[in-house]
Amino acid sequence: MTTTLRRLAAAPSCVVLGAYVPARSASWPDYSRLFVVGDGFGWSIDDDRDRLTATAQRLGCDVPPPAWARYAKRQSVFNHDHFGALRSRWLESSHRLGLSYFHGRPSTSGHPEFDDAYARLSRHAARIDRVQVTHAEMHELVIGAGVDADKVFRIPIGIDLERFPLGDDEARRSARARLDVPASAFVVGSFVKDGVGLGEGDEPKPVKGPDVLVATLERLRTSVPELFVLLTGPARGFVRRALEQAGIPYRHVVLASRKELARAYHALDVFVVASRQEGGPKSALESMAAGVPLVSTRVGQVPEIARHGETALLAEVEDVDALVAAVARIHDDDELAARLVAAARPTAEAYAEERLDDRWAELLDGFVDRAG
Repeated sequence: MTTTLRRLAAAPSCVVLGAYVPARSASWPDYSRLFVVGDGFGWSIDDDRDRLTATAQRLGCDVPPPAWARYAKRQSVFNHDHFGALRSRWLESSHRLGLSYFHGRPSTSGHPEFDDAYARLSRHAARIDRVQVTHAEMHELVIGAGVDADKVFRIPIGIDLERFPLGDDEARRSARARLDVPASAFVVGSFVKDGVGLGEGDEPKPVKGPDVLVATLERLRTSVPELFVLLTGPARGFVRRALEQAGIPYRHVVLASRKELARAYHALDVFVVASRQEGGPKSALESMAAGVPLVSTRVGQVPEIARHGETALLAEVEDVDALVAAVARIHDDDELAARLVAAARPTAEAYAEERLDDRWAELLDGFVDRAG
């Protein structure tokens, strides 16, 4: 090993990349490579990054490591974290810039970052080359900010069906045994990051509706004496503390990655989404694929993919009464639960990642110039 290589090997990664990437990428034609960027939290947004990377590669794009984007020039960057994408690091770069705008209505109580992001989007609308939105509300919002309508693409969050196989009685027994969930309990699932930051999450994120979830569970305890709650996801401190105060038994399972979620779904009797705003959520299609009845507020893409009373039970945002009634119906009516499960799996299959390739191909056309 030469002295130069030894120095690079011992240097911080930023130094190594700063030395290596410009030389490595100097011969690349302009905008011939696609960098797909997440938020580095290792949860939902990074999962989006990984899935678009796989999609882009299926479509024939050359996708270098995302960490290289900072040191390359005049390529194409798609950032799934719109808060990060609308910062000077990317806005002032030489790259073409695309981003996902999943949710974030301005003037949302408790979330001033939504106002800041929307203001930045409005100021820099002409700088943005592509935007993915997942549902009608965000489509209208982004165009209202001044982004050219031809640059806005409505692409729902899909699902990797291989990671979420349909569960059965044996999968249920196995999952409950592995996760230490009571075999006879009626298990309600909530798999979301609904606390601020990546720590304990004692400060709730209002947009995710943790207070609505807790209120729903507190009400259900009186009508479902065998109620048990299964939580996953980081930063669940607010919900955990509230469940403990209410005397509702629960288990919080810390998963190494989202790839382990299928087993958690298989342990459930019902999955509840209590959010006030969402881009997806991913959990809607995941629960439908895994064979778990879905109860959700009408947020994000849920009203566009689920049919109330046929593939899921839906409630208006913050309608605790409706959420409680929906979960109680599933608890009391095995036939209803079975009908929802049977109808929901084909819906999830319709949103398999590969079936969305054509929509992503349209977004990438003219955003990435394929290398010759």
